[in-house]
Amino acid sequence: MAAAWRAESARLVGALTRMTRDVELAEDLAQDALVAALEQWPATGVPDNPGAWLMTTAKRRGIDHFRRADTYRRKLAEIEHAREGEEVQVPDLDAQVDHIEDDVLRLVFLSCHPSLTPDSRAALTLRLVGGLTTAEIARGFLTTEATMGTRISRAKRTLAEAHAGFDLPTGEERTKRLGDVMAVIYLVFNEGYTATAGDDWMRPDLADEATRLARMLAALTPDEPEVLGLQALLELQGSRTAARLDADGVPVLLEAQDRTLWDQLRIRRGLSVLARAEEIAARGTPVGTYFLQASIAAVHARAAQAGDTDWRRIAVLYDVLARAAPGPVVEVNRAVAHGRAYGADVGLEVLGEQAILPGPVWHSVRGDLLERAGRHAEASRAFDEAATLTRNEGERTVLRRRADENRTRVGSADPRS
Repeated sequence: MAAAWRAESARLVGALTRMTRDVELAEDLAQDALVAALEQWPATGVPDNPGAWLMTTAKRRGIDHFRRADTYRRKLAEIEHAREGEEVQVPDLDAQVDHIEDDVLRLVFLSCHPSLTPDSRAALTLRLVGGLTTAEIARGFLTTEATMGTRISRAKRTLAEAHAGFDLPTGEERTKRLGDVMAVIYLVFNEGYTATAGDDWMRPDLADEATRLARMLAALTPDEPEVLGLQALLELQGSRTAARLDADGVPVLLEAQDRTLWDQLRIRRGLSVLARAEEIAARGTPVGTYFLQASIAAVHARAAQAGDTDWRRIAVLYDVLARAAPGPVVEVNRAVAHGRAYGADVGLEVLGEQAILPGPVWHSVRGDLLERAGRHAEASRAFDEAATLTRNEGERTVLRRRADENRTRVGSADPRS
């Protein structure tokens, strides 16, 4: 049931928004269809085509809604002696075609309307496209469910008041919105690749949906190397999904993964898309952060074993990325790369120059570098601190395990303990 809903919700809301031109109504109709499924499927079983069932049910509810609204409007017009020219056209939902392939992409562009703030764009995309609950989004934004519910409702009202169109933008308008669209697609992918909260380390359905959107966006803008870079990045990172959990469901870090489990089709697709982006860039078209991150992911993808990884190449790419898009997250990753390429002490020097990031990442990276430097007592404390800061149970399990492993090694090769 949950899997069927997760797989179909974005397409359902997208198609209904196209039909009704009202994103709030579309989501309400989709939710009504889900309630109907929860009531009927336990007795009848999940249908062979759950998406078609949900769409048919939602359309019926939509038709009922517009019929009621039209009846009320006509009655009100009779009472008030409505003036000529005030007729409202009721959408013919029965005649509309289901599941146009780019409906979800249209929904992403709508969620990234310039009338919305960046936080509202991200939250609305996670709600409408990612299918996350308000509570899940609130945890990701470190706020309350009530506050997030208000933010999402306000975003929907803003779109209605701005008369935001559902058609895909073209020309300059598309160019203006492209960066925001890429950002939210990457946000959805990251929420699926490493969930910010909850019991699951990954939500592959979200990551797969984001990758599908990136492919569609690349097909829409085939001469944009940065869009191609985004697709390549998601293909290459997504290729590791099957290797990121062990048989017990415990997360496996990159260097310990069984690379025979990596999806070679996605790797070939990602490298091919990146090569096309490189050809366009060589003709003088500027590139950006997604292209550079895809280039880093490609170095990992080309290494048959962890020991074959060209960390010096990755360190150089992170140096370029740090100049192109300076920020604490990039610098933390740059510390990892320099630590692998030139030794843990060098990585610690790079990391020491950065402000401590909120959350577990800075502390877990520091713990890893301290462990590699043989400073196990400090490493265990860093991993403990990271474990207290994460809200993902799978990540907490890994961090606590590494803290315990370092505690058992204190004194064995730890001159600074």
